[in-house]
Amino acid sequence: MLAAAEADVPTLVIFDDGRGQLGPMTDLRPAFELRTGAHRSLERIERRLGQFPAAWWVPAHLAGVWAQSTEHPVNELPEGDTLLLVNGRWLGLGELPRLSPGQAALSEDGAIIGACLERADAAVLLGGGELPDGVDVQTVDLPMLEHPWDLISSLPSCLLDDLEHASTPIGNPTHVSVVGTAPVRVHPEAIVFPGVVIDASAGPVVVARSATIRPGAVLTGPCHIGRGSTVVDQAVIRGGTVVGPHCKVGGEIGSSVLQGWSNKAHDGYLGDSWVGEWVNLGAGTTNSNLLNTYGEISMRTTPEGQRIRTGRTYLGVIVGDHVKTAIGTRLMTGTVIGTGCMIASSTPPPTCMGPLRWLTDEGETSWRLGRFLESTEAVMARRGRTLDAPLRSRIEALAGA
Repeated sequence: MLAAAEADVPTLVIFDDGRGQLGPMTDLRPAFELRTGAHRSLERIERRLGQFPAAWWVPAHLAGVWAQSTEHPVNELPEGDTLLLVNGRWLGLGELPRLSPGQAALSEDGAIIGACLERADAAVLLGGGELPDGVDVQTVDLPMLEHPWDLISSLPSCLLDDLEHASTPIGNPTHVSVVGTAPVRVHPEAIVFPGVVIDASAGPVVVARSATIRPGAVLTGPCHIGRGSTVVDQAVIRGGTVVGPHCKVGGEIGSSVLQGWSNKAHDGYLGDSWVGEWVNLGAGTTNSNLLNTYGEISMRTTPEGQRIRTGRTYLGVIVGDHVKTAIGTRLMTGTVIGTGCMIASSTPPPTCMGPLRWLTDEGETSWRLGRFLESTEAVMARRGRTLDAPLRSRIEALAGA
């Protein structure tokens, strides 16, 4: 592990090479900002390296959006003669080799995971995506995000790593029924009602600051309930689940990640799935995560893309930011719903939808941009948030405006 206090530690830059095929999940954010466990990938990378980045490098269309979230330079080289460039698609698991200037580490499929380069060579890599001539390369086996199902496959390892490093103190209210011996961490400022059951038989459970767990809910580890989130009465949260900050969840959820600021407050099943921010899944919305044939699931990440074999038997849905589903919506195995879609049909939607589509029983059309922006502003305002100008511009670009 790199020690930040060492004088010879190169300046860290985390970059998104834009080569992940992650569908709608990277429409509005760089790959390293994705919540790939209890934490975002960037937080796990920082923890693994023992240092914080001095700058970021992202695809040009995301530069303005990400600049709103950081005080460090975006798409500008920081000070320093030697830079350590680390790919934000790395999930931060395993150990990146200690790299000397002029060395790089590549994944088994040739993706650049990390490179230690002099300033001019770093500019070449970040500007063109290729290593300069003469760099000494080594191949390492470290998990990278290339497709959405990579998150589902790596989730158990990412989640356990994050829970082991949780800052919430160990302990839980005396009126909670706890089974199992794995650590249970309930923040002192969380509210947990009587009648809650925490099953820590298979892994840790963390309930973060200002979260609320309503009566009769069951939490099964490993799982993480993010700050400000609510688990409603009688909800069943199964192992391998991450509920991001400021969500409201109910029904049954298992082996899934909700990025944050999203609602699945009513009955219905969500399994082996990945849900973006500002999503509202209507009452009774349920996904399938297993083919009737028990066969391997294939998926398209974009409507025009080819189906790709995922290597998985269990895989639910990938839901982009700002998606809304009507009551009783059924989502088929391996479905991808694009950013900003409105699903209001009585039959299952297509298994891959592009951004800002409006689906009813009469057919599929574009969601008028003005109406979408008006609705989005109203939803965000309810949580005290605003739709800033760079994000608005990015949404307009997705809509082709």
